[in-house]
Amino acid sequence: MAIVCAVRWDHRLHTPMYILLANFSFLEICYVNSDVPNMLVNFLSRTKSISFTRCLLQLYFFFSLGTTECLFLSIMAYDPFLAICRPLYYPTIMTTKFCSSLVIFCWVYGFLWFLVPVIFVTQLPFCGPNVIDDFLCDLGPLLALASACVPIPGTVLLCGTMSSLLIFATFFYIIGSYTLVLRAMIQVPSAAGCKKAFSTCSSHLAFMFLFYGSVMITYLTPFFNPMIYSLWNKEMKDALKKVLGGS
Repeated sequence: MAIVCAVRWDHRLHTPMYILLANFSFLEICYVNSDVPNMLVNFLSRTKSISFTRCLLQLYFFFSLGTTECLFLSIMAYDPFLAICRPLYYPTIMTTKFCSSLVIFCWVYGFLWFLVPVIFVTQLPFCGPNVIDDFLCDLGPLLALASACVPIPGTVLLCGTMSSLLIFATFFYIIGSYTLVLRAMIQVPSAAGCKKAFSTCSSHLAFMFLFYGSVMITYLTPFFNPMIYSLWNKEMKDALKKVLGGS
């Protein structure tokens, strides 16, 4: 909140980089508050229960804010790429108006991306005991509860596909942007300029690997584990060829 206030009140910080940083800081406040307050209440509560409506709202805000964070990280990778690789074009492209449009896009698109999967989850049957083995209403435990009642391959595939598309698209875009930035930094003749650029990018990359590393371990590893194990098994590969080939 101190960062948000500093950018808001200090006119010297009314530049695209600090506008993005202020919005990113506010996003982190919202992201943490989507699940941590309820978790703290559960520490003191005996029942540790949550209503179906509150559970779905928590699921929606948690994933929407996570999607917004992925988009913000992409834009925050685009900003140094433009500043370092296209310095002459930076003032004309990354204007305050354009930066504000990117911020609005992140917030709006972030809350639209997971709207359809959450709507699908609201239509799933939950026949009991409706106990979530987690501190929040996460997608995996909810799908596990519903699949114990009826098969839901379509919903599982939809949620997995949308999660994978979002994570991999933004991840590889960020990696590509910083690869170009690092290549440009190597060619910088000034040691001071190279050090300044590297210090800026290294902090971004450190956070990106922390964020994407935890997200991929949590949400993508279970999705790919069965396929990875199957590819090492000759009998399974033969059986899959017959199934997929229709013979």
